[in-house]
Amino acid sequence: MAGLKAGAPTPVDITVHSQSRVLEVGFSDGARFRIPFELMRVYSPSAEVKGHGPGQEVLQTGKREVTLTGLEPVGNYAVQPSFSDGHDSGIFSWDYLYFLGSQQEQLWADYAARLQAAGVERDAPMPDKGGSACGHHH
Repeated sequence: MAGLKAGAPTPVDITVHSQSRVLEVGFSDGARFRIPFELMRVYSPSAEVKGHGPGQEVLQTGKREVTLTGLEPVGNYAVQPSFSDGHDSGIFSWDYLYFLGSQQEQLWADYAARLQAAGVERDAPMPDKGGSACGHHH
């Protein structure tokens, strides 16, 4: 079980709720989280979102309506979601899903603060850099 602390909670069930756009995850310690797709998308651990170092993060906007089109297991320690906007390079470890689920309020507050600091709306379309970073158009 690479990337897991001994005794760390692992998911016992994962349900994709397409209508309400949340990923419901029940963990072995009894915790159950409903993680909005938007939160997962905005906080995707991929390089495309995180950048390649502190301060390099790419602020994601316009993701309120994003849906999950797929969820692939990665070994025994993570899942790799495919999002309806074509983003599919984020690997979400169990630890990270637990973090997203348990820290939702703080993460939303941070996101709101980052939007405000950047002077952009949560629903603003992402700036078109003349083609997407992942090189395929939709």
